Amino acid sequence: MLRSLIASLAGAALLSFAGGAQASLIVYNTSLSGPNEGNASPGIGAATIAFDTVAHTLAIATVFSGLTSPTAIAHIHCCTPVAGTGTAGVATQLPSFINFPTGVMSGAYANTFDLTLASSWNPAFVTANGGTTAGAEAALLAGSAAGQSYFNIHTVAFPAGEIRGFLTAVPEPASWAMMIMGFGLAGATLRRRRVALSFA
Repeated sequence: MLRSLIASLAGAALLSFAGGAQASLIVYNTSLSGPNEGNASPGIGAATIAFDTVAHTLAIATVFSGLTSPTAIAHIHCCTPVAGTGTAGVATQLPSFINFPTGVMSGAYANTFDLTLASSWNPAFVTANGGTTAGAEAALLAGSAAGQSYFNIHTVAFPAGEIRGFLTAVPEPASWAMMIMGFGLAGATLRRRRVALSFA
């Protein structure tokens, strides 16, 4: 079920800018968990992150559930000294992704950010990478490719982060292209679930 929801969200995010023939998409997936963050939280989640290196956009889609306390903030950190381990400063928008659902223990989020805008970034990350959004974008792309960036969700009980996961490149474009074909069905399932909940 969680994978179906993330597929639906990722499809919406990817399709929001995948129409242009010149688009160059670099897609990453991650599974979010408490042990990945170094704690015993039972919370889980999944995220898909897609860079369009022509349009200079970043699409984010995530679902999460089972958190021990309400959400506070979420963002992408980069770049850890060693791939797949350690901590790093926040790279993306502060204090959190705009409109990320707060005060909940399960939910979903999808948005696309214009990486040419300073508001999409942590100002300190921009300063540390040449003082330009182009430098910040290049650093986040390089850090993600090297396995040195991670997505995490912070909660009231875990202000340093309750669940996280390092970004892992999708091995081949065909794998995410095939996922897009199933997004319609997954999206319909999510819509039916929301309608059912609204009448409960």
